[in-house]
Order: sequence, then C-alpha cells, then structure tokens
Amino acid sequence: MVAAHEVSAWRPGIPGVVEVFHARFTEHAYPMHVHDVWTLLIVDDGAVRYDLNRREHGTPHDTVTLLPPHVPHNGSPATEHGFRKRVLYLDLTQLDESLIGAAVDGPDIVDPLLRGRLGQLHAALAHRSDELEAESRLALIAERLRAHLRPRLSPTGATAADRRPPKAAHGVAHDLRDLLDERLVDGVTLAEAAKLVHAHPTHLVRAFTSAFGIAPHQYVTSRRISRARGLLLAGRKPAEVASETGFHDQSHLTRHFRRHVGTTPGRYGPGRPSARLP
Repeated sequence: MVAAHEVSAWRPGIPGVVEVFHARFTEHAYPMHVHDVWTLLIVDDGAVRYDLNRREHGTPHDTVTLLPPHVPHNGSPATEHGFRKRVLYLDLTQLDESLIGAAVDGPDIVDPLLRGRLGQLHAALAHRSDELEAESRLALIAERLRAHLRPRLSPTGATAADRRPPKAAHGVAHDLRDLLDERLVDGVTLAEAAKLVHAHPTHLVRAFTSAFGIAPHQYVTSRRISRARGLLLAGRKPAEVASETGFHDQSHLTRHFRRHVGTTPGRYGPGRPSARLP
C-alpha cells in the first residue's frame, strides 16, 4: 500500500475555535505530544489507536473523542487503510481545566446526537457566511460535553476525581516544565536547566518523564509545533515561523512539523494547497 496523506487546516472566525483540521492518513503516526487546548475529533473512516495518560484507547465507529490539554498523547492508524478524521481545537473558554481529569478518565464518548452536531458544525465552519450557525452549534456542543464530563458519583459516593491518586507536590519536574515554557523559543540546555532547578540532569529527565508521561525534548518540540501551527494559520511564512518558534531553520521546522502534523509547513494554512503527500 502506498502511503497517502491529505491535510487541510484553517482558523475560523469563531470565538473558542483555535483551529479546524481535516486529514486522511494511511500510515502516519503521531509521536507523543501535548496541546495547550482541547482536541475534539471524530473519525469518519477507519480508526485510530492512541495512548493517553499511559493507557491505550481507540476510536471505534461513531465515537467522539475529547483529548484534554496538557496531557500527552500519540496516535496511529488502527486499520490497514488508515483513517480519515475531522478535528476541532477548542480553547479554555469552551471547556475549563477543571474538566481535564474527567476527560482523562473517559476520552471516548458514545453519543450519536453529539456526533451529529459535530458534523453539522464542521459543515458550517466551511462557509464564511455561516458564522452565527457555527457559534450556535458550538454552544450546544460545549454544553453537551460539559454534561458528559461532570463528575459522577460511584456507589460509594466518591467522584472520579476523588478516586484518582493525589497530584505530586510541585517539585523539580514542574520547575523544569515552567523553565521550558519560559525558554521555549531561546531554548535551554539540560546542564543549564539542572543548575537552575538544582537537580542532577539524569534525575531531572527521569522526574519529568515520570510526572508528565513525555520526555523534556518531546515536550518542547510539541509546544513549538503548536505555536508554529498558529503562526502559519495566521499567514506567516515558514522561514519566519521557524525563527520565531525556536527551530534552527526552515528545514529543522519542516522535519519536525511533518512528523507531528503529517504535512509540511509550506502546505499548511490559509491560501496554501491541501497537502497530498506520497
């Protein structure tokens, strides 16, 4: 089978929607990465398998998948012919961070009404004249998602949040994450980071990976890619984007961008052709 990729992405003028992303992949596999926003996806053909919070999940037919911000995940085809998906990236005005735990517990939602509304929203987002319809449909979708994510009591009276282990105290892993966020564009060496957070380099890498389920370098790359996507959707040129997101040059950006997104920066964003890559 010859690998085939088709990608289209745009930023609609709808508050709360950071990006619309449609893609068909036969073999592309997403590496472990994180987003600052919510990922709401439906798979129209095939299926995707992914890991979230160190647990394996899938997207069977008619499932709506909601991946929370800040939680690492990956993704790859679960069928021989790949998959075709439609994705909305929603900011925290639609779903706040208090719902992250519930989404980690149950990211795959079986709800035909919700799935139907998502299809209608994608159709409305494809037309500039349908902004009011899109905003109205998004409001109903966000309300229904919040209803799914509200804590439910177990027979013992404990909520899902109560049953999860308490979060670790703010330690070197969180200190490193704060440092990586602060120095996202300029970068920081492991030796320098170790000095700044007062930890041995090896312990620092192990602590970060254990706490967040993703290695420090993977975290930085995925954050830079997320920032690059936003700039490209705003119409910026790939060479400019590379220098403004911490990549050495455009080829460095392209190599990581293609691995994370499934297409190249030059084919991504408004006014650029939909990617059809061998």
